[in-house]
Amino acid sequence: MKKIIINGGRPLTGAITISGAKNSAVALIPAAILANDIVTLEGVPDIQDVHSLMEILKEMGVQVTFAGDTMTIDSRQMVSIPMPSGKINSLRASYYFMGALLGRFQEGVVGLPGGCYLGPRPIDLHVKGFEALGASVTNELGAMYLNAPQGLYGARIFMDVISIGATINVMLAAVTATGTTVIENAAKEPEIIDVATLLNNMGAKIRGAGTDVIRIEGVTKLHGTHHAIIPDRIEAGTYLALAAACGEGITLKNVIFEHLDSFIAKLQEMGVPLTISEDEIHVAKVEKLEPVNIRTVPYPGFATDLQQPITPLLLKASGSSEVVDTIYPQRINHIPELARMGAEVLVESNTILLKGPATLTGAEVVASDLRAGACLVIAGLMATGTTTIFNVDYILRGYDHLVEKLQAVGADITLVEE
Repeated sequence: MKKIIINGGRPLTGAITISGAKNSAVALIPAAILANDIVTLEGVPDIQDVHSLMEILKEMGVQVTFAGDTMTIDSRQMVSIPMPSGKINSLRASYYFMGALLGRFQEGVVGLPGGCYLGPRPIDLHVKGFEALGASVTNELGAMYLNAPQGLYGARIFMDVISIGATINVMLAAVTATGTTVIENAAKEPEIIDVATLLNNMGAKIRGAGTDVIRIEGVTKLHGTHHAIIPDRIEAGTYLALAAACGEGITLKNVIFEHLDSFIAKLQEMGVPLTISEDEIHVAKVEKLEPVNIRTVPYPGFATDLQQPITPLLLKASGSSEVVDTIYPQRINHIPELARMGAEVLVESNTILLKGPATLTGAEVVASDLRAGACLVIAGLMATGTTTIFNVDYILRGYDHLVEKLQAVGADITLVEE
């Protein structure tokens, strides 16, 4: 069992370099097997989800090396084998193997995805997209069986709900389908563009990534390439909130600020002093914060993944703030833990109500999911006394070298394994 112990109240100063995007990496790694060649990815975050994907690839005969932040994926000897359980159940992004295996082998057996529980997250949109391309999809004993013996054929697919995962999965399957595929009401996130860029560099013909209509002209073969992953906008937002909450001058490096426009706008509305340059953001010491109301919506709106990390910062504002998560209304498990630390917080009809300024006190708390864990780390750094966070495997799933990065700016934080 692992836990994180934080002695809070320390002033934090210095610089933090943002790693490659988790939500890109977990899609780019399965996408690489479409090449039947060697693909090199730079900027890969050293997180548990990445290591789980590596293990899955190795089970299928893929040669994978990972040194520093560079991963080389050689899938020339890959074989399609059933993946009904094991590592496949440990992360949500395992579902990208559905699209990748369909595109590469026209078949696949993939266990239903795991990851953080944030309420119902059905994969019916993924299935609808695969079936529109000509595949049969059945659920047998908790595993998805996919088959397209006659091959995949381009189709017009309308996403009933904007979905990053379904948009990427259909892209993966459609790049080698016969004919043209049009995805309407597609997700627009930067990670969509990142995956499309990799696929195009491998020989795919994708247009419109980053808009709500993506057009894919199928090709017969993809080849190897070299690709640099975009910086992680969620990690950057997390550290921006942390810097504003307990920093005395912190600079974030390797940031694409345009990917954080809605989040930065809320920080500025609160009164956080920011200096933004081409690939860096400096957060000066905060003197006073104003309360704000936040509503999460699909990109380019306020990201649901940043709802929990910004919550501790709202507790420093002088007044009442409200948070409504329209994407995952059940993303509220961090609230009882903050209350345990002395925060005046509650949930009413899917609205999180917070009153500040609050004085937080260290406590024993439990991370219920990845971003809730990030919230508790920030709260622990703000609090007086010692905070012990349990279930930290959730945090390690998505934040590259979090403890080391925080220690480098002066945090008293340790990872303990029992």
